[in-house]
Amino acid sequence: MTSFLNALPSAVAQGLIWGIMAIGVYITYRLLDVSDLTVDGSFCTGGAVCAVMIVAGYNVWLSMAVAFVVGMATGLVTGLLNTKLGIPPILAGILTQLGLWSVNLAIMDMKANQPLNVNNYKLIVSLRYLQDVVKGDRPFYMYPLLTVGLFTVGIILVLYWFFGTELGASLRATGANSNMARAQGINTNVNKVLGLMISNGLVALSGALLAQYQSFADINMGRGAIVIGLAAVIIGEVLFGKLFRNFGLKLLAVSIGAVIYYVVIQAVISMLDINSNYMKLISAVIVAIFLAVPHLRSKIFSGKGVNVKAGKEKNNVKGQ
Repeated sequence: MTSFLNALPSAVAQGLIWGIMAIGVYITYRLLDVSDLTVDGSFCTGGAVCAVMIVAGYNVWLSMAVAFVVGMATGLVTGLLNTKLGIPPILAGILTQLGLWSVNLAIMDMKANQPLNVNNYKLIVSLRYLQDVVKGDRPFYMYPLLTVGLFTVGIILVLYWFFGTELGASLRATGANSNMARAQGINTNVNKVLGLMISNGLVALSGALLAQYQSFADINMGRGAIVIGLAAVIIGEVLFGKLFRNFGLKLLAVSIGAVIYYVVIQAVISMLDINSNYMKLISAVIVAIFLAVPHLRSKIFSGKGVNVKAGKEKNNVKGQ
C-alpha cells in the first residue's frame, strides 16, 4: 500500500498527460466515427519533435507548438489517403503510422532515443518536479499535477468553444450522419480531414508533454497509444456517461478515464507485486473488462426487462 501511495502522484500525472491524447482519440472515435490508428505514430512524432527542438536550443513553448502542427500534418496525410485516394480509414491510419516509424527515427537523427535532461533544459513538466516542489526546491506552480491539469482544462475550453461554432457543429454533423450532412451542403471530406488533423495535433501535444515528463523521447513511446486512448474513452463513458451530458464534461470524463486507467494499473503492479514486464498483459485485461461492461450491462438490463414483461403477460393470462 505504501509503494502505491508513493507512486500515486506520478500515476495521476501520467494519466492527465495521456488524457490529452485520449481527447484526441475521442474526436475521431466518437465525433467522426472513425477508427484512426495514426495515433501510435503521431504520439511519438510529437515527443520526438519537441525533444529534438529543446535540445537544439529552442524555447519549450515553441517546441510544443511545432509538435502540435507536425501532429496535425500526420492527420492531414491520413485524411488525404482516405478522402482523395479512397483508402479505408483504418488502412490509411496504418499506412501513415508505418511511414511515421522512419520519419520519427529521422527526426531523432536515426537514434531510437533522444535524452532530455531536466537539469540542462527548462521544461514545462517533469517527473523530477514532483519531488522538487514537495521539498520546496521549486515553486508550487511547477507541480506536474497542477501544470498538466491546467493544460487539460484549457484544451477542453478551446474545444468546447470550437465545436460550438458553425464549423465545429458541421464537423460533428459529419460524424453523426454524413449523408444528411452532405444533403445540407456540408463538405464532409474536408471535415473528416480537419477532424483527423485536430485529433492528431492533440495526440502529438500529449507526446510532447510525456517526452518532457519522462526526460526522453523514444521510438516506441507511442506503441499501444490507441489502446490507452480507447480505454480512457470507454472508462469515462461507463463511469460518467449518465452524469456528464454536456460536451465539455464528456471531454473531461475522457481525461478522468485516462487517470483512472493509470491509477488502476499502478495499483495492480504495486499492491499485487506484479512484474512490470506484464504491464501490456495487465493493460489488455483492464481494457477488455471496461469494454465488456457496457455490453454486459445492457444484456443484464434487457434480460430483466424481458422477464418483467413476461411476468406481466403471465399474470394477465391468469386473470382472464
